[in-house]
Amino acid sequence: MPANNLQKAAIFATVLVVSVIGGWEIYLRSRGVTISYDNGKELWADKRAMVYEPADRTTVFIGSSRIKFDLDIDTWQRATGRKAVQLAIEGSSPVPVLTDLGNDPNFRGRLVVDVTEPIFFSSDHMSLEKPTTYLAWYKKRTPAQKASFVLNHALESWFVFLDQDKYSLTAALDRLDIPNRPEVFVFPTFPDDFNCTDFTRRSKMTPRFLKDTSLRHRVENIWLFVMDLGKKAPPPKKDPVPPMLAIVKEAVDKIRSRGGEVVFVRTPSSGVMGDVEQHVFTRQKFWDPLLAVTNSKGIFFKDYPGTSHFICPEWSHLSPPDAILYTKALITELPPSFTR
Repeated sequence: MPANNLQKAAIFATVLVVSVIGGWEIYLRSRGVTISYDNGKELWADKRAMVYEPADRTTVFIGSSRIKFDLDIDTWQRATGRKAVQLAIEGSSPVPVLTDLGNDPNFRGRLVVDVTEPIFFSSDHMSLEKPTTYLAWYKKRTPAQKASFVLNHALESWFVFLDQDKYSLTAALDRLDIPNRPEVFVFPTFPDDFNCTDFTRRSKMTPRFLKDTSLRHRVENIWLFVMDLGKKAPPPKKDPVPPMLAIVKEAVDKIRSRGGEVVFVRTPSSGVMGDVEQHVFTRQKFWDPLLAVTNSKGIFFKDYPGTSHFICPEWSHLSPPDAILYTKALITELPPSFTR
């Protein structure tokens, strides 16, 4: 092919690619989509590296999704003057991360552990998979991977279509409506508007989600699906609570032996999910023994006027306005060493 034809073909291909990508970006923006960062192991590892900052400047948060939605990091940092390092992982137990921090001789900071009992006291594969993967990635990151993360962050801060959690081919395939078959089921997907992630790893419901009752009902149906799975699961052969408490106690003792501090919090839930959790995961069997064996302060949302009244839009997480109020109330209940 002559050089001029090659040049024309290259220009045409470039214009076509730019046009398709630009059109996709404009379409997403027209639907009200805003910047949301990939909420995967790379972003988590970036925050994991921040736990070594001086304890009087930083508070670390671990848990599952509730503390990611319920902690308003801007409010926290303005009120306390401390950085909030968000290491919670959706749908996952915080115990592997707690154990990792306990085994890390360089971690001597302040740690807030959010407890969602069905996940916290679980040892099944699903609740441990992500923390295990994220920790392995953090420990084995190469300089090239770190540099790639910096570049990706710069691009993600400009283009909404780069959100792989929502707009990649894999995400599109995950959203296909495939009916369940006997002995095979597909976990339902959350609506895109349910979770927008900023660079601090804070999760927020979008205004559209809060206004659209059908979107909220979709998430409520997912929680009903999860609770139904829990009912059908065979009972454990042994009580999972004592061995889990032993693991947690060991990690907490290690952190405290180095001068660190640990507090447990129970963030709000309401509606059907709140009722089921209160009935199945009683405080007498789960929450109270956790505080007793670790000799820890615990902040259970129902115990405080500033947090007992919250209603979660989909039973399990707070709206952005309520997250601001919850964060302010949490600050007043935490030990002064965590907030001053």
